[in-house]
Amino acid sequence: MGQLTLAAAGGAILTLPMAHAYAQEAVAAPLPATADVVQDTPADTVAAPPADEPVADTAPVAPALQYDVRVNAPGDLDELLEKNLDLERFRGNPRMDREQLQRLVRDAPEQVKDLVATAGFYTPVVTVNVDTAGSRPVVTVNVEPGEAVVVDKVELELRGFDPTPPLAASEPYDTEGLKRRWPLKTGAIFRQAEWESAKRALLREVVQTRYPRAQLVDTQAVVDPETHKASLLVILSSGPELRFGELRIEGLKRYDPAIIRNLNKIRPGEYYSESALQLYQARLQDTGYFASVEVSADMSSILNEQIEAGQAVQEGETVASAQASRGPAPQLPLVVRVTENKQQNVSAGIGFSTNTGNRAQLNYDNLNVWGTRFKSAITMETKKQTAHANFYFPTTERGYNDSVGASFERSDISNEITAVSTIAAKRNWGGTNLERSLTFEFLSEDKTVVGLEQTRSKSLPLTYAITKRSLDSLLFPTKGYVINAQVGGALLPVLTDERFVRVSGKGVYYKPLGEKGELIVRGEMGALGSKEKKGVPAVYLFRAGGDQSVRGYAYQELGVKEGDATVGGRYLATASAEYQYWFKPKWAIAAFYDAGNAADSVKDALELKSGYGLGGRYKSPVGPINVDVAYGHAVHAFRLHFSLGFTF
Repeated sequence: MGQLTLAAAGGAILTLPMAHAYAQEAVAAPLPATADVVQDTPADTVAAPPADEPVADTAPVAPALQYDVRVNAPGDLDELLEKNLDLERFRGNPRMDREQLQRLVRDAPEQVKDLVATAGFYTPVVTVNVDTAGSRPVVTVNVEPGEAVVVDKVELELRGFDPTPPLAASEPYDTEGLKRRWPLKTGAIFRQAEWESAKRALLREVVQTRYPRAQLVDTQAVVDPETHKASLLVILSSGPELRFGELRIEGLKRYDPAIIRNLNKIRPGEYYSESALQLYQARLQDTGYFASVEVSADMSSILNEQIEAGQAVQEGETVASAQASRGPAPQLPLVVRVTENKQQNVSAGIGFSTNTGNRAQLNYDNLNVWGTRFKSAITMETKKQTAHANFYFPTTERGYNDSVGASFERSDISNEITAVSTIAAKRNWGGTNLERSLTFEFLSEDKTVVGLEQTRSKSLPLTYAITKRSLDSLLFPTKGYVINAQVGGALLPVLTDERFVRVSGKGVYYKPLGEKGELIVRGEMGALGSKEKKGVPAVYLFRAGGDQSVRGYAYQELGVKEGDATVGGRYLATASAEYQYWFKPKWAIAAFYDAGNAADSVKDALELKSGYGLGGRYKSPVGPINVDVAYGHAVHAFRLHFSLGFTF
């Protein structure tokens, strides 16, 4: 029995027995009141281009023919056909008439066969009925797909992948793992889309590391409709093994090259890695120094060597011997092209928060003040006013981000008025997934509680913080968790009125529930130890309530009562559970239950105040917008909460 071999998408080959490769032509005839066009012979041909759009020779003299289409096919085949059949695509065409409809009906069986073959069904039985008894014709397409074609044999031939001499002692490429990760396994239904996706995934995995010049030499899919089996062949050539070379910087004018060099974790001689390039580019973009950043490996530097190696192979040498004769593969220069941001920037904004009220803000940034990045801002809110100025040093070679600065904050919350001046030095290190910091600061605080005398305190605390993130998205997380822990205090009797130790921790967990649901659970705990609470800065005590704490209560409303005011306590405990249902891609409704309290004893802190309610969610370009209406059970009142994004 002969075979028919046709080119498939992506360079693949589809081979079929010739005895079963044919097309049946229906005879055109005027449409009767009820006409049947039946195709009940196995359909073995590969997908062909859809029929050309019907074109009339002259403009229609009568209104366009209107008709309906009904597709009866199991599983997802009905959706496939409804989206791609010409009968559906040209419904409502102004040039449609009975002759054009007859042509579409005649061509429908072959088109159905072509379409369902892409889903793995090569022997369908197709029936097309046309009913003209009503006011408009109704075309019914019935499809019995038959037995699906499954993958019977997979042959992956991986050529090359040997370390370039004299680097033979280097780590070998995991070709066996590459084969194990091939997604279209034996026994799976052979679908054209999955076949193309599997080939792309195989090539993508290889070119992203060590072998960026890899290519698919040959791919074939041989389908036997009689046995309902498919044999797959993929031949992939690795090309040369490539490694990174020296760093080259382009476009830098005002700023110190150390800003770029110190963020480079790629060392000469390391394997080529696309993910390493992307990570380096992200680090540079996050500095704020550059309007645009492009990090790449200069592939053109090895063009001549590749041409010579290709000529040697054509002359009879193997790839390995051609590489060996020329020694180790040349290293790829690491190129960083940047466009610098303007040095100075002034911006202003207004806003509103249900926590602290109306807000107006003025910012001034300068990217080159004594070799540092200067950032400052003044923020005026109804309940809080702040001003800060900080100097950020370039990242060191060891990955440390150091800063120094000063700030002033005045707040009037729950009848407690505080004014705090701070001078601080901070070191950050790590990445997005694991971030750590060490902060050393001096605080001077004036505090007034309504009805009580004013107090003044100073403190010299040191605080260590660590944040662990494992999220599917930083902007719109739906799966994963974030955990933050802090420990610190003022232990030395130097510039400190009251020595103390403070520990706190908080976390949030995201879990998808079904296709459109999401569960969010969060909690926070804290404790402070000191001989006296007086003398400990208010910022190191604990309070609860507000948008990101216990909804249904005012911002920091939950705490220790002193006269007519609420002040911070030694202990904190909060918890929250929220369910979100995304009825549209960008819109969701939410139901939540929050509970928490702050007090001077563990027992009182665990007497949780609850709040619960409903809310709406919207995915804006800058993060989720949250609007909640919550009922505070302890205060017997409803409260509106508005927030943008999530803070952590």
